[in-house]
Amino acid sequence: MSDTRRSKPTITILGLGPGRGDLLTRQAWEILTHASEIYLRTNQHPLVAELPREISVHSFDELYAAGESFEQVYSEIVNRIIHLGKRPQGVIYAVPGNPFVAEATTQAIIERAKEEGINIEIVEGLSFFEPVLSAIGVDPLPQMVLMDALELAVNHVPLFPPHMPAIIAQVYSRQVASEVKLTLTSVYPDEHPVKLVHAAGTKDELIESCPLFEIDRSANIGVITCLYLPELDERSSFEAFQEIVAHLRAPDGCPWDKEQTHQSLRPYLLEETYEVLAALDAYEPDDLCEELGDLLLQIYLHAQIASEEGEFTMADVLRGIHTKIVNRHPHVFGDIEIKDTQGVLRHWEQIKAVERINNGKSEGGLLASVTQTLPALSQAQEIQRRAARVGFDWKDIQGVWKKVQEELGEIRRAKTVEEINHEIGDLLFTTVNLARWQQIDAESALRETNTRFRKRFAKMEEEARNRQVNLTDLSLDELEALWQEAKKDQDFQRA
Repeated sequence: MSDTRRSKPTITILGLGPGRGDLLTRQAWEILTHASEIYLRTNQHPLVAELPREISVHSFDELYAAGESFEQVYSEIVNRIIHLGKRPQGVIYAVPGNPFVAEATTQAIIERAKEEGINIEIVEGLSFFEPVLSAIGVDPLPQMVLMDALELAVNHVPLFPPHMPAIIAQVYSRQVASEVKLTLTSVYPDEHPVKLVHAAGTKDELIESCPLFEIDRSANIGVITCLYLPELDERSSFEAFQEIVAHLRAPDGCPWDKEQTHQSLRPYLLEETYEVLAALDAYEPDDLCEELGDLLLQIYLHAQIASEEGEFTMADVLRGIHTKIVNRHPHVFGDIEIKDTQGVLRHWEQIKAVERINNGKSEGGLLASVTQTLPALSQAQEIQRRAARVGFDWKDIQGVWKKVQEELGEIRRAKTVEEINHEIGDLLFTTVNLARWQQIDAESALRETNTRFRKRFAKMEEEARNRQVNLTDLSLDELEALWQEAKKDQDFQRA
């Protein structure tokens, strides 16, 4: 170190390594053997017992007991280290492992030291990561995720691709392990095989193999416990699927996929959307899972084509919807309090109105963004839903019933084809309103009715063939009798 640096106060941030004295770097040991005092972030580290006896050892462990959060504790540690670092002799601040691996205080101290004109010296240490890899016998290449358990515990899903293996650090208690487990099992099977790695790089190193759901039952969890999470197969992540789609469009990809454009894919997007709806109507989880995958393929294809054309990327798609969802839910991601669903919907429309103005679409109005290509029933229901959000609605369902009767009467009184067409449209619109008041999706209700009719009619045809007659040869009464039999048979099967 130059005389210029030594002439200024210095904060030495020293890595204590994973735990054993023989894993401490030569530079770190040289500094420790000549130091008169040292400040530890925590004395909960195996190497503390091996420090030279002549050193005056201080720690900040009392802050952990008094602090309300880790952020508060780390902030106070940074303040104290900066204060100590201003002394002529500076300060030696020792942290577990490596100062730049899983150490929240290092970067904050460096930034503050620059502002205060204090020198920083970093003394490298072996991190916990290398001994953990040695313990489980795994190479981190070609890909591995390093994750903080405390960050993972507060999420609802893991924020990393499941086709990559992961090491989750700081699983320091059974409570943290339980919270980590809840997050991971939103994606990983309960029986997914994992390894708890305790005290890697120390004489007490221990590895436990167990299914994921058992990790919070281990009695060996301590302050230097990590979790090794093997990957799911390569077909399990968005990123891997995006690579598949990009490969389909690449020069060595599929001739058919390479020829597709936004316009040529339109019918497939519509078809797959209706296939999803059909799976929902049939309430078949396996079919729904498959059809959602088919729909996702269409989304990724459009994003890939746009990326190739320089229009936007999948990251832009995700960034856009992420921003929109967060902005439209200030009662979840902000500090606005809303008590009920109606309040949410009213606030939603206020936010969208501001968005329209900011996007230069203020003239469009509340209903302008209702998609014209929606099926008519769905479009009617969305129009009514949006109008209701700003208070334009019946006071109660009795008003809707009266309107239905009114529209029926107007159809009876209509004279011309144009008048009948107009009044039938009004009746359908009002019927959709009735469905909305009953919390029924009109489009789904009609599709279900269509499905029932088709099944019953097919049953009629089957029975006619059994009797060796043609439907066209039967009277209306005979057809009605067949219909009632088919209906009764389906009702019996459903029961």
